[in-house]
Amino acid sequence: MDYKEYFASLSGKNVTVVGFGVSNRPFVKMLCGCGAKVTVRDKKEPEEDVLREFDGVNFITGKKYLENLDDSLIFKTPGMRRDIPEFLAAEKNGAKITSEMQLFFELCPCRIIAVTGSEGKTTTSTLIFSILREQGYKVFLGGNIGEPLLPRISMMTKNDMVVAELSSFQLFDMTSSADTAVITNIVEEHLNWHRSMAEYTEAKKNVFRYQNKDGKLILNADYATTLALAPEAKGETEFFSMKSPQEKGTFLNENGFIVHKDSKGSVLLFHRDIIRLPGDHNVENFMAAICATWGLADISVYRKVAKEFAGVEHRMEFVREKDGVKYFNDSIATSPSSVIACLKSQTQKIITISGGSDKNLNYADVAPYIIKHVKHMILTGQTAQKIYKAVTECEGYDPNETVIEFADGMADAVKKAHDCAKSGDIVYLSPISASFDCYKNFEERGRHYKQLVNAL
Repeated sequence: MDYKEYFASLSGKNVTVVGFGVSNRPFVKMLCGCGAKVTVRDKKEPEEDVLREFDGVNFITGKKYLENLDDSLIFKTPGMRRDIPEFLAAEKNGAKITSEMQLFFELCPCRIIAVTGSEGKTTTSTLIFSILREQGYKVFLGGNIGEPLLPRISMMTKNDMVVAELSSFQLFDMTSSADTAVITNIVEEHLNWHRSMAEYTEAKKNVFRYQNKDGKLILNADYATTLALAPEAKGETEFFSMKSPQEKGTFLNENGFIVHKDSKGSVLLFHRDIIRLPGDHNVENFMAAICATWGLADISVYRKVAKEFAGVEHRMEFVREKDGVKYFNDSIATSPSSVIACLKSQTQKIITISGGSDKNLNYADVAPYIIKHVKHMILTGQTAQKIYKAVTECEGYDPNETVIEFADGMADAVKKAHDCAKSGDIVYLSPISASFDCYKNFEERGRHYKQLVNAL
């Protein structure tokens, strides 16, 4: 069934959408446009102008917004677990519970390259998008990044390409997989939502679980957690590695050159030094993107994108230089492993603003890197004390070498960073934590930080 037939089949039917975030609103308009009788359920009451914009939609809000969930078709937001009592009861009564992303995968007319992983998925997805676009394809980027994909499905043809960044929340109950699936890495993450590391890993596996023999899986060979997934692949498997040559895939050789190898032989692509983005983690991201697009792009395209791609917003993003001090926004660094990657790429000791909401992560692993690479740390948010404890209890900690102070919110943290910084210093927003204690998401946090820095 194509998307026209599917949406035509919803005319006159009762459809529920649970969750009314910004990304769900174009989808609700699609449902209304095909004649469905739409009910939106959300804990929060929409603003008056939004209610006017969605005139005709039945809104159920407040603490009891999930009571009497009785429509036969329910689209849930990714942030909600499928196994909550209300959804289980609705399924028992015959309801079909699905998601916008699941429906997109079922209806998409073109090839999908999906990227997931604990870290690096946004940069890798954007690199893949940039490579394909530079090659001349019509490419759509979405999922956990940018605009929703389903509302753009009418623009897609079988010759186009989709690059979808997918979170573990989106993948948790997916029963469709991408044509090409990339898993950048798997480390401890989101354990305030997932019940265990095993459950988190199982969610990630859905990106390739439903592939057939024509599917392609790209794995990071340098992580035991991803390497262990290879035997479960039904189709072709390729690897990327910073540490060792690969029989099938992309790797960094002993001289710093990126090499791709397959059954036809080895191709020397370019030296890592031409990649504009700094750090080993970005070499990894680029190798993953090469694996995912091999055979779809010319070598000259890889070289051009490597030289020109400047990164994505909120990932080691340069904000401004003020009085000789450079300020960077790394709001997307919500876990120890992502911050470690950033710290390892530094050539001098830096000043950081860290802390945020708690994802039940262990900060012991990042503490030695903080001691080595951070000279002044400003802590704020729910996790401030946990980070402080991990750093101060770490072997080798010297309060004179890594000064730690606390701030009351982002504005106070930026002021303290500005006050302690001298010409030649580098300041990073490097949260090591989620943003939900004060912000809707890491993007909002990053933009607030940039606003405060630009106002100095």
